[in-house]
Amino acid sequence: MRTDPADYPKYEYKETDTAGVNKASFKKVNDMLIAEVIDELPKMYALPPAETQWIANMLEYNVKGGKMNRGLTVVDSGVAIFEAKGLTVDNTALVRFAILGWAIEWLQAWLLIADDIMDDSETRRGQLCWYKKLQKYEQQKGSGPHDIWYIAINDAVTIEALVYKIIKRHFSSDPYYVQLLDLMMETTLQTELGQLSDTLCDTLDLKDLTTERWNLIVTYKTAFYSFYLSVAFAMTVAGIADQAAYDTAREILIEMGVYFQAQDDYLDCFGTHEQIGKIGTDIADKKCGWLFTLAYHELCTPEQKALLDTHYGKCKVKSKEEAEIKQLYKELQLEERYKKYEQASYDKIMGLRESAGARLAAAGVPWVVFEKFLLKVYKRNK
Repeated sequence: MRTDPADYPKYEYKETDTAGVNKASFKKVNDMLIAEVIDELPKMYALPPAETQWIANMLEYNVKGGKMNRGLTVVDSGVAIFEAKGLTVDNTALVRFAILGWAIEWLQAWLLIADDIMDDSETRRGQLCWYKKLQKYEQQKGSGPHDIWYIAINDAVTIEALVYKIIKRHFSSDPYYVQLLDLMMETTLQTELGQLSDTLCDTLDLKDLTTERWNLIVTYKTAFYSFYLSVAFAMTVAGIADQAAYDTAREILIEMGVYFQAQDDYLDCFGTHEQIGKIGTDIADKKCGWLFTLAYHELCTPEQKALLDTHYGKCKVKSKEEAEIKQLYKELQLEERYKKYEQASYDKIMGLRESAGARLAAAGVPWVVFEKFLLKVYKRNK
């Protein structure tokens, strides 16, 4: 089943968006994608009403919300590259960029469902994690022979499968369809390998949670799907075939993704629940994070390291021991060190314009693609 572009919603796009116009149009495309799924499931898969309604509710709860930076960047990048190449940016092009943007947002959704289960997290985007929502539903309905929160695992892989249905429905007749699939599958594998490296930290000693391991984790778990994929999708739709351009873009965007994850680690500790929409759990979860690796391997005295050896990854969220570790981070001036790191990262990324900008421009990728993406995350506080 394919959707006629004539039936696409009207997409209002502004180069400088201060009134939320771009987000409003972007959200309409997601509503279209959910409606397509819910219409198709009973017809093509004989899915009963209860299961169809479950998926509808599950998608509404999990794929919406968030900052949508990954998805919106596909649209911004696509517009900039199309204009640089002299291609027409009509409503169909805008909606197709947005569809690929939502493919990434749905990818993010199912990764978060799984990640929250593995991390035993409580909240996400200002609401209960999906599996916690199902646990609460269990409690309200009374105990049965099985725990239904385990359905969240199936929900995660269902969203993954639906991502490929979305891409097939809207791009299967395009010459770059296979390239889009390859990008999505490769990025998914990279992300899952990063998740494995992250999760296996539970089996390691603190001395093994090094800066080098942190870089490995964040490059694969975060940077590829959060930064590179958005721009690579736009480049693919624009017909860019120069592999050197993709390699150059990847170098810049991976650097950006590493900075972004350091920022996320910082906010997990020093951001409030109201700011970041979740309760930080990195200390309790024994995360190989930017703050920990810097403190443990570079800054701590033997006495301070002993505190981490005793309590890091062994305390509960909001416990006295967690508060002691956060206080230690403050004594080590990690807030000030992070701000210096943030500025240095910004300067380094912007400094790549001189060496990489000309190569990218020659392939039809203007530097504004990277600058706009960076400005979406630079000095964010949520």
